[in-house]
Amino acid sequence: LTWEGQLTMLQQKASKQLNTSLLQKKQHVVHAVCGAGKTELLFQPIYNALRKGERVCVATPRTDVVLELLPRFQQAFQQTTIQALYGGAEQKDRYCSLVLATTHQLYRFERAFDVVIVDEADAFPYTYDTALQQAVLKAKKSVAATALVTATPSNKILQTIERGEANYSFIPKRFHDHPLPVPRNESLWFYNRQFEKGQIPKKLKKWVQEQIDQQRPFLLFFPTIQLREKSKLLFQNYWPSIESVHADDPNRKEKVLLLREEKVPGLMTTTILERGITIKNVQVAVIGAENKIFEANALIQIAGRVGRNKDYPNGDIVFFHHGITTEMDHAIRQIRKYNTKAEFK
Repeated sequence: LTWEGQLTMLQQKASKQLNTSLLQKKQHVVHAVCGAGKTELLFQPIYNALRKGERVCVATPRTDVVLELLPRFQQAFQQTTIQALYGGAEQKDRYCSLVLATTHQLYRFERAFDVVIVDEADAFPYTYDTALQQAVLKAKKSVAATALVTATPSNKILQTIERGEANYSFIPKRFHDHPLPVPRNESLWFYNRQFEKGQIPKKLKKWVQEQIDQQRPFLLFFPTIQLREKSKLLFQNYWPSIESVHADDPNRKEKVLLLREEKVPGLMTTTILERGITIKNVQVAVIGAENKIFEANALIQIAGRVGRNKDYPNGDIVFFHHGITTEMDHAIRQIRKYNTKAEFK
């Protein structure tokens, strides 16, 4: 283990609890708010398993999360050969003791792992796809430890805790000891109609211009591919360097990197980037937050992109809407609840 960082007291506690569960070959749920440092608390338990000669898989439903995790694990385990498996990856047939993979890639394994950790365990499609859940069970040995890691546990995950089927760790606070940024609601009446007319709504246009003027990177989340595509040319007419990404974009990885390296001002996206992406000082706007695609957990994850860096712990997260929904209300209440539990008043 070559990671030289320091865990907070809450991270240390969760890491020790997880380690105990892995030793006992039990199921464990790590519930930690966005930006709590979930990845870092995994390092010591994974190292302990590798040192015993065990084989470990960290699986996640999203390719973007694998791409985000890989360099962090390579930095933390510099003496370990790590295999990253995801759609489109260059793959070599080889045995590795530490594997990072999308959950779809687990179809290729059977009774292969002593430890399976599912990161972002509530994410689509894993949480809705029983075949993917079965793939995880098939990939682990008959006696193996499993862990689910998430900032927004599904009801199904919470029920396993209530029934005593899994040990539980909870971290309500970010690693840098600052509160979670709370989203604000901003009306954007008839935004669809304005985009149809070839106009960017004034409030949205003003918000984007402010981010560009202050040189703050930003993410614009759209509810549908169609609306994002329709808006793309309008935005690029005003700001040619703005980029746009979607699930099947072959250059998605490179475009995210451009934003991270501050070579583009912002990215237009769908929910594909709702999790597993960390951009320093990023600001976030959700266009059409009332759309049914934006469930409360998705909105919490999107809001969790803001303020993750210790040097930029604050930021703007705005829900532009055509009518406030119960999902929007629930997301904001839940974030405030986490801040209260973390003793931020």
